[in-house]
Amino acid sequence: MAVSGRGSGGCPLSRRASLGLNWSQVGDAGTVSEVISYAWRDPFTDDEMVDLVRSHGGNAVAGWWSKIQQHSLGWVTARDGDGLLLGFVNVAWDGGDHAFLIDTKTRGSHQHRGIGTAVVRLAANRARAAGCEWLHVDFEPELRSFYFDACGFRPTDAGLIHLPSTNGC
Repeated sequence: MAVSGRGSGGCPLSRRASLGLNWSQVGDAGTVSEVISYAWRDPFTDDEMVDLVRSHGGNAVAGWWSKIQQHSLGWVTARDGDGLLLGFVNVAWDGGDHAFLIDTKTRGSHQHRGIGTAVVRLAANRARAAGCEWLHVDFEPELRSFYFDACGFRPTDAGLIHLPSTNGC
């Protein structure tokens, strides 16, 4: 079963996507341009992640995922009909009430199509289903509209220490 609509709208995409179903991106002319599958804890290779990061100009670090996967509640992947990794978000957690979105990524050639919004929504639904009460995210200022407007986060006070730059509090 495929769901038609735009990933950035208020549709039930995240519930259906959590079941591993496909989402059809609909173009302005009303024609389906591609089918994108969203999945929770879908396996992927290090090479796929390196390719995804490099596709949008990021600094890919080989072996990164194998080091951090054990600290994840889960992750969401988005793939096209050929299986190409288009999007990703990792959900770390404290084992209790708090989950944290880390490393939201969308393939450079597929940005601004609702893929990032869809992976974040599915991640939020899965964190909620795991019993988390709070979902945290931090981001660069240019992503404010994405997280606040498209994904529904709200501003909050927070603090940050760049540990390599300091010797303590």
